[in-house]
Amino acid sequence: MFRHAAFALLFAFGCVIHLSRGAEVNVTDKDGKLCLYANVMLNFSVSYETSENKTMLAYFDLPSDVMFNGSKCDNTTSILKLNFGAGHSWSMNFTLNGSTYQADSITFSYNLNDSTIFPNSSLTDTLSVNVRPHITDVSTDTSYSCKSKETFQSDSVIQTLWNVLIQAFISNGTQSKNLTSCSADLPSTPTASPTTVAPVTNTTTASTPAPTTPAPTLPTPTTGKFTIKPDVNSTACLLANFALRIGVQHGEKYQEINLDPNVTTVSGSCGVNTSELVLVSNGMTIALTFTNDTKKFHLQAVNVTANLSSGLVVSEANNSLSLWEASVGSSYMCNKEQNFTITSLLNLFTFNLQVQPFAVNKGVFSTAEDCQTDSENFLVPIAVGVALLVLILIVLLAYFIGRKRNMASGYESF
Repeated sequence: MFRHAAFALLFAFGCVIHLSRGAEVNVTDKDGKLCLYANVMLNFSVSYETSENKTMLAYFDLPSDVMFNGSKCDNTTSILKLNFGAGHSWSMNFTLNGSTYQADSITFSYNLNDSTIFPNSSLTDTLSVNVRPHITDVSTDTSYSCKSKETFQSDSVIQTLWNVLIQAFISNGTQSKNLTSCSADLPSTPTASPTTVAPVTNTTTASTPAPTTPAPTLPTPTTGKFTIKPDVNSTACLLANFALRIGVQHGEKYQEINLDPNVTTVSGSCGVNTSELVLVSNGMTIALTFTNDTKKFHLQAVNVTANLSSGLVVSEANNSLSLWEASVGSSYMCNKEQNFTITSLLNLFTFNLQVQPFAVNKGVFSTAEDCQTDSENFLVPIAVGVALLVLILIVLLAYFIGRKRNMASGYESF
């Protein structure tokens, strides 16, 4: 039950969503004519149990080089089936209703025996989840298009689908250039309020602006200490101390959420060149991926899923970052508040930050390399001190010059 509750906030990673090429498929009928076309971008986030009774998260994309055996077209039904990796598949079923068609279901099957995606999994079964997409009333002479992201959550899986272009029933062997766009891609049209003409009077009243609601101000989040160990009997291989807050823009609404370390579940992994820290808390899941080039390490990817107060689940991430850089064998430290723009819709705020994802010795932080913000803070008092010293020297110099002149003037008058 805990696994399900925690995973209710997980995210399918991408820009990330991960920026990858779409999987393009052309399905032909028995006569060799094109009957189904699809070009989609898709990624997955799967929660699974390890042999150490830990909950881990696997994030992966639908690759562009998929196989589509099992896809087929019929007069009233069509199936798009994409097979990839070591026994994974994703399929969408379509039905025709007169002059329109719709997608009835999505089935995603994943093989937990794939150690590349699910390392140290306690199960080796192939599991499946089913969800219902929001693809309805698409005219048969058009292609369905949706560039916006759509997230589906079921049990331990979150799927994020975007940049979709599908035509399920092609009658003449040629894909239609006409599009039926999803509602999320359509521009919002403001609705004009009805106006009422008031009777003219001689009374003049001041115009009072509508009250605005200030954005909620959150207290500084609590600093947490997070560690990753290869196993129970080993010392830590990843250390992280920080207080963290995310800011999410959804439509016209903006919401900030503090990470509460007291109710946060920590998981992750340590590698030679890549390490990951995953934090699952009330309201959100945050995954931080670090990489190194043997000399320097940095934060390369941030992946966030957040459950907003409106009840919506949003997923945002970026896997092409270069933050928190320090030498391998050292730690990165920044005590001041930092604000990072991860995507156009996601901000990350950190406080009292210190991380070391590689080359941890005896389970303690190594010498810290301070961030530029902290270095600049040291420069300010140094600059002030230098300025004061120069000012004192100028005053002393002026004093001695003036005294020398006075003494010379005294000798002359004598």
